[in-house]
Amino acid sequence: MKIAILNGPNLNLLGKREPEVYGTQTFEDYFELLKNKFPQIELIYYQSNIEGELIGKIQELGFNYDGIILNAGAYTHTSIGIGDAIKAVTTPVIEVHISNTYSRESFRHQSYISGNAKGVILGFGLKSYDLAIQSFL
Repeated sequence: MKIAILNGPNLNLLGKREPEVYGTQTFEDYFELLKNKFPQIELIYYQSNIEGELIGKIQELGFNYDGIILNAGAYTHTSIGIGDAIKAVTTPVIEVHISNTYSRESFRHQSYISGNAKGVILGFGLKSYDLAIQSFL
């Protein structure tokens, strides 16, 4: 089984950015834990702060992977293009958020991804990614 984790803008700053919201662990450290927990899965990780690069990666992986876990960060609330890319591919996508976006600013309550995603997991911290992987098993 092949699963890709794609992270959007500012998620490269996990461990430094707003630790009261996102915690103190880097995603790279957490990704190593995921690989150890799920050795039977071929996991890859990609992060970009650029919307078009995320769209390109969805298109690249979206026909030959078993699943994509996407935390599009702020693009969740602004990118019709990312939503359309998910709709265009055959690989199922799970939308993930570390924080509960519904307990935050009102602009974070809108998602252009949810309607095209297989499911949405939010508010469980980094464990949201773990839960998304389990949803594909």
